Amino acid sequence: MAVLAGSRLECVRGKDAFTIDAAGIAALARGRAGVLLDIGTGDGRYPLQVARTRPDWLVIGLDACREGLREGSRRAPRGGNAIFVIANALALPPALAGLATRVTINFPWGSLLAGLLDDDAALLDGLRAVSRPGAALDCRLNGGALAEAGWSLGEGGARVRQVLRGAGFGDAAGGGPLELDAAALRACPSTWARRLAHGRDPRAVCLHAVRQG
Repeated sequence: MAVLAGSRLECVRGKDAFTIDAAGIAALARGRAGVLLDIGTGDGRYPLQVARTRPDWLVIGLDACREGLREGSRRAPRGGNAIFVIANALALPPALAGLATRVTINFPWGSLLAGLLDDDAALLDGLRAVSRPGAALDCRLNGGALAEAGWSLGEGGARVRQVLRGAGFGDAAGGGPLELDAAALRACPSTWARRLAHGRDPRAVCLHAVRQG
């Protein structure tokens, strides 16, 4: 298994930065109905919406870009059920090990998308490490990003599905690839989903997987 870097979580809330260790994040998760980890969260709109509608969950948005998270993290609910972590998806912090009951990867691009397509060991080891057995994993892929990486929507979706299966994330019950049209993208609480829905290429696919025990 790849070694995951970083024993503490570097977090941001607006302009303020702070760190939290594994015991601290475990305390935040204790007693929650679930823990969502949104990887490559961008501006944090998706985890913010989940945190507001599910106050009984702990929601963690993770991204390598500090500047992109500042505005979204500033608007986190006062209940304290949303936290925003600065980290590279290819080196997920060990402080998150075994926490997530649900993992989401929404419209990845760049190194995150390449890691999924190329079966990057560090990324896949990290996904397994942060997920509890039985955790759900939802991965939404858009046609434009896949085309830039040299894949069609169908072939790229099939490739990522194959990679996830090889990493121990099997298909969810009745959860084969689901194609998303413009209406489905508009309904997804993600800034990128809204942009795609109104763009020239509103094609995407959602993979529903479950971490095997």
